[in-house]
Amino acid sequence: MFRKLHRQMALFCTLVTSCILVAMTALCLFLSERSMRETLRQSFLNHMTQVIFYLQDLTVVEGPELTRMEQAQYIFYLFDNGLPLLHRTAGFAEDKDLCQLAMKTAARDYQLDVVSPQNNPHAVEWRQFSLRDKAGRNYFAAVAVFRRRKVGCLQAVALFPLAKQDKQFNEQRWLFAGIDLVGCIIFLIFSWFFVKKLLRPVEETRQKQVQFVAAASHELRSPLAVMLSNLSALERAGPQERPRFQKNIQTEGLRMSRLIDDLLALANADSHSWSIRREPVELDTLTLELYEKYSRPARESGLLLTVTLPEEGLPPTPCDGGRVEQAVSVLINNALSYTPSGGQVDIILSQLSGGKMMFTVQDNGPGIPDQEKPLIFQRFYRADPSRQDREHFGLGLCVAQEIAHLHRGKLWVEDTPGGGARFKLII
Repeated sequence: MFRKLHRQMALFCTLVTSCILVAMTALCLFLSERSMRETLRQSFLNHMTQVIFYLQDLTVVEGPELTRMEQAQYIFYLFDNGLPLLHRTAGFAEDKDLCQLAMKTAARDYQLDVVSPQNNPHAVEWRQFSLRDKAGRNYFAAVAVFRRRKVGCLQAVALFPLAKQDKQFNEQRWLFAGIDLVGCIIFLIFSWFFVKKLLRPVEETRQKQVQFVAAASHELRSPLAVMLSNLSALERAGPQERPRFQKNIQTEGLRMSRLIDDLLALANADSHSWSIRREPVELDTLTLELYEKYSRPARESGLLLTVTLPEEGLPPTPCDGGRVEQAVSVLINNALSYTPSGGQVDIILSQLSGGKMMFTVQDNGPGIPDQEKPLIFQRFYRADPSRQDREHFGLGLCVAQEIAHLHRGKLWVEDTPGGGARFKLII
């Protein structure tokens, strides 16, 4: 599924970015070509204006303006009362046909009759326009008529071929098309690796969810199997054996209830719907209550449980007392479970700067290897897989860490000097 999504997202990102790139390139080319063509057209107009002023007082059919036109590769026709007077060509065999096309276009589209100049009342009248021949070549064209007293009319047709400019435009378009193609390939490569990196956390989260569901199902199946087995035995047991089976069923039911509570807590944390209710809590009193709660289990396990509080009185701390007690209970319970008989577990409450409080639960047990320290906060992870502890599901530290995050604090583990583990919880 993720491979298909990876391909689709990479192609989609490439398509979107490529379309934007092509659109921006086309817009830039359009504006650039329009600006260049407008500059060229303005130059043509300025040149033709000079030529027209020169032709108004023409006495000899030579001069610097005509020489410049010849050097600029103009196609130029000059007629005296309709008779050819001068012809300068740019080297095209179709020059004469172009001249006829320009005159017809001026008469048809711009009402400037060059063939019958008597229809033009003005002394000087001229038109400038764009022209395209049968071969698809573009030109700037100018047609002018000069009415002269007693000597009739002088007609002029000038065309400037744009083949060179069109060739430059085409080369520029192909160049930018190649750049766009390279850009699209780069976008594809970038999108491929970027989307892959983007989807990696999602894929890992999905894998964790699958593993979480599988592990939760396994953990739920164990107490359920014990309960069903005891129920079956209860049906056949005598009056003296029934209380034992009933107690086993009750114990497994409570165990399943604790597991379900932990699963619901983590599910709420994942969906960001797990909230806390802050209220002033005397954490020193809460610590003493936890000490009294676990003193007896510690003695039964042959462990020494100690508590250390600040010498000065502590002000009430705004927090969710129930959640804090739950998190610290997880740390104490783990320490009592993994510390061998004859060991010691210490509960320490201290005040930090900024009004923060820190719980420290440390033991002198086997400790936690460095490579496993980041793993113990993962769900259903047990530092010792061979240890079959029916009271621990590998969820307690996950829940405690989520409680720390809800209080904008943190939970981490260190090594105890001399051996053992030291958990620190900041609220």
